Amino acid sequence: MPINRNTFALRRQFLARGGVGLGTAALASLVRTTDAAASTRGVPGLPGVPHFAPKAKRAIYLFMSGAPSQIETFDYKPRLSSLAGQELPESIRKGQRLTAMTAAQAKFPLVPSKYAFKKAGQSGTWVSELLPKTAGIVDDIAIVRSMHTEAINHDPAITFMASGSQLPGRPSLGAWLSYGLGSDNENLPAFVVLKSTWTGPKADQPIFSRLWGSGFLPSRHQGVALRSSGDPVLYLSNPDGVDVASRRRALDVLRTLNSEHYAAVGDPEIQTRIAQYEMAFRMQASVPDLCDVGRETGSTLSLYGPDVHKPGTFAYNCLLARRMVERGVRFVEIFHRGWDQHEKLPQHLPNQCRDIDHAAAGLIRDLKQRGLLDETLVVWGGEFGRTVYCQGKLTANDYGRDHHPRCFTMWLAGGGIKGGVHLGSTDEFSYNIESDPVHVHDLNATILHCLGIDHERLTFRYQGRDFRLTDVHGNVVRKILA
Repeated sequence: MPINRNTFALRRQFLARGGVGLGTAALASLVRTTDAAASTRGVPGLPGVPHFAPKAKRAIYLFMSGAPSQIETFDYKPRLSSLAGQELPESIRKGQRLTAMTAAQAKFPLVPSKYAFKKAGQSGTWVSELLPKTAGIVDDIAIVRSMHTEAINHDPAITFMASGSQLPGRPSLGAWLSYGLGSDNENLPAFVVLKSTWTGPKADQPIFSRLWGSGFLPSRHQGVALRSSGDPVLYLSNPDGVDVASRRRALDVLRTLNSEHYAAVGDPEIQTRIAQYEMAFRMQASVPDLCDVGRETGSTLSLYGPDVHKPGTFAYNCLLARRMVERGVRFVEIFHRGWDQHEKLPQHLPNQCRDIDHAAAGLIRDLKQRGLLDETLVVWGGEFGRTVYCQGKLTANDYGRDHHPRCFTMWLAGGGIKGGVHLGSTDEFSYNIESDPVHVHDLNATILHCLGIDHERLTFRYQGRDFRLTDVHGNVVRKILA
């Protein structure tokens, strides 16, 4: 039977427009402001969300792409010094899978860290000499040494951390937060991404925009990536010869046309298009002010270290993140690449740590002195850990470490988190977890909990199934909660 396209269009229109009355009301609220700097009333999220009183109103995620070595940073293993060069016992590895990069090695020699550890803070937390500034804030952070994941290679592991699934296509954590909680400032995006420069090898793992994508959620919830040079957002500035009034008139015409199109077909993405045009217009005023760090005092800038004056550095981005959450941005994610030390770890890891140590600690101090830390959740970490055995040839001055999903370290601070605690332990080889394992789904459940969200109740129906960030897993890690 030939397809009746008119019938098909009517059926599609009926299915898409089941809530057109409410949709029209929502649309009106999205475009009610025409003055670029007139309102900071925010855009509401889902009814009934947050599910309970949140400890944190917003979050900053410091993502160390490439996987920092826990053995050189937070997981102190003094016995390894006496075992250097010896073979990793099979009783420890227990046949666990290896990556293709080391599976063919004839030997798996143990390699201790070259760097000294010392206890820091009143909590007496062991921290590497590579992170002296972080050592100064250990009483404000909760260190989790017993993280574990299912992915053994970078792309699925980073995708898993970002979206709760190793397969691309699911909404990112920031998109879920935007969808559930909305925005506190309608002049800025709810979810912003910053990509930092790094001093390690430049041929490192790529960062794909799907890591801050919205997946099957409405596309307005995807992250907005700010650039470090030129316009912070592409095409944000008016073209030559176009003034603000002309831009406003053009947007009004587009809004009318899109509204008529929505009335005809009921596609909710048309609403997103209208809302994003309006957001871009308002951002023309709000983003330049946001990025004007010259108004910060010298004492504030010094908290973040000397790199804070260089746009695009991790330090500069940490300062921008503080300015964003101060203005009501819901979720800021900062990516710092270059942590994939398969070789020449002693050459590259100190530089990576130097990139982030001063600034990450400065961010915590800055938030704290402004009274923002109690309502801002900060998360630091990568996608998995590194092996205790050497990848490639072990020499007196050089070694590398392969991927290790079985255990790694992350830290959290701020809203909802108990400072000065360290959770979980690993065996003497930092190979297997001995106590308090924390899965990626547990971490995400805990992040949502701090923001007032029950991870089992924040769902979205797609292809006949209710999806959530934690899939069908996840437990809140209550031992680190304040």
